[in-house]
Amino acid sequence: MTQIRERTVLFADLRGSTALFETLGNAEATSVVTHTVGVIAQAVDECNGQLIKTLGDGLMAVFEGPADGVKSAIRMHEMLERVVARGKQRGASPGLRGLKLQVALARGEVVEMGGDCFGDAVNVAARLIDHAGDNETLITAEVLNGLTAARKNRFRSLDRIAVRGRVEPVHVYVYDQPMQQGDAAATQFGEVVPAVEPDGIRLVWQDLDRVFDTASMPIVLGRSVQATYCITDGRVSRSHARIDWHAGTFSLTDLSYNGTFVRFGPLGEILSLKRGNCTLHGSGVIGLGGPPMDNDSPTVRFEVLHFSDTEPLSLTGPRSRG
Repeated sequence: MTQIRERTVLFADLRGSTALFETLGNAEATSVVTHTVGVIAQAVDECNGQLIKTLGDGLMAVFEGPADGVKSAIRMHEMLERVVARGKQRGASPGLRGLKLQVALARGEVVEMGGDCFGDAVNVAARLIDHAGDNETLITAEVLNGLTAARKNRFRSLDRIAVRGRVEPVHVYVYDQPMQQGDAAATQFGEVVPAVEPDGIRLVWQDLDRVFDTASMPIVLGRSVQATYCITDGRVSRSHARIDWHAGTFSLTDLSYNGTFVRFGPLGEILSLKRGNCTLHGSGVIGLGGPPMDNDSPTVRFEVLHFSDTEPLSLTGPRSRG
């Protein structure tokens, strides 16, 4: 029987499973991934949702209302944290300890048919996963509108993001979580609290020289023509990395499978994000898919700007506002 209903659609994707297959072998890795997906799937039942299907290292579920969907997403992250924590206590492989979760939710009319669901909300939620960083939950404005004021305050706007296969951009929000202790490694070279908030950021790749102010955030760097900063190189993912403006700083989040690498200054150490994030400050280079010194990897130069300063000195070339 075919039915059309208003639903909140959730997609969850477990990242890092490839490393498990490399370290544990196919049989054991399959068992670990299947068990982990089964654990996070319990959050669907707990929050009155319906599990539509599992997708190898992910799942799809639907909920009557946005609140239950968001609550389920939060529970999934908590459950994965417990799985990883138990693994650390028992000396599990680095692959298991490195598992991360991305969750995306959208809301709209859904066609329910043969135990599956179809529709624009399904497509949007599935594609939003590409824009999520490690342990992030992304939602659309339609989901946000169905939340209580207290829950809404836990989300911050990423503004409108172009989603693959959709003409109109989607207004996306990210769930703000306190920094975990494990995040320190991703910010050890880059976490600097500036005395004065910056006004913009300049990005230079070949002849593509653009300046973005804080109102232009987020910036998606990627190969897709819909990316904010399009890098037409086959080694770059469609949505490779994202620059956000939050709490007075620019934050770079890796969204790719091959990683994003940052070097601050001409002689700084290389910071490997690998689905992590860091704060951008000063000037430096961003390697997409490989370290900046790797000639095979496209490299974007960046400079965090204070428009009250004189002309920036570290980058050359004409300036144009983005």
